[in-house]
Amino acid sequence: MAASGLKPLDLDFAGRVAIVTGASRGIGAAAAASLAAHGARVVLAARDGAACDRVAAAIAERGGAALAVSCDIADAAAVAALADTARRHFGSIDFLINNAAIVGPIGRIGDTDPGAWAQAIAVNAVGAFYAIRAVLPSMVAAGSGTIVNVSSGAAHRALEGWSAYCASKAALAMLTKSVAEEYGAAGIRVMGFGPGVVDTEMQALNRASGMNAVSRIPRSELAPPEYPAQGIAFLCGPGGAAWHGREVAIREPTFRVSAGLPE
Repeated sequence: MAASGLKPLDLDFAGRVAIVTGASRGIGAAAAASLAAHGARVVLAARDGAACDRVAAAIAERGGAALAVSCDIADAAAVAALADTARRHFGSIDFLINNAAIVGPIGRIGDTDPGAWAQAIAVNAVGAFYAIRAVLPSMVAAGSGTIVNVSSGAAHRALEGWSAYCASKAALAMLTKSVAEEYGAAGIRVMGFGPGVVDTEMQALNRASGMNAVSRIPRSELAPPEYPAQGIAFLCGPGGAAWHGREVAIREPTFRVSAGLPE
């Protein structure tokens, strides 16, 4: 589905540096491209390094500055090295987009592999903590920084077959509030952003499972990744201050108007 109806945002991220996790495809790749289009230098991180390289190359072809790094977000040492690489190449970290996530395992709790369930928590919640912890020193030293945790409606509503995803996103929502509580006074802005149901590989896995109502939403009704990507770029700009410490859903009318999204 091609994006349409987006209104241009007046953002200038020249000189700013963003780390985007889960940037090899979907929302992460689109968010990296959107931030780069507004002048940010972007560091793309994902386990699939080759796919990240392709996304970075596409950004560079459009005149942007991008660096691809192969990184398992569930590995604390790898995430610390990611932040070090960003600082070594670009000198600072201004934005962190915690987008990396897995939806699986999809299935009822009694039928779910414990290791796979724990891995979802490790990626979706613990990995986000690792990334936040890795960028905080430079953000605190600078007295500013923006962290966008890509959340979900699943953080607030249980869905059949998604216990790992729902639990991990609920943990992420509380992590957002904790960062705001502890570091808001240091100039760090943080918010959870619910992107809605988006036409990504994750949603293709959902459709294949047929496990709950979300999996049965027709593909024709899914939003293109460019919509949440623009929402993320908006939150990194001055307008994002209004949502500091909060969870904001892309469907909120006030947010959509402010972020230049179709009503």
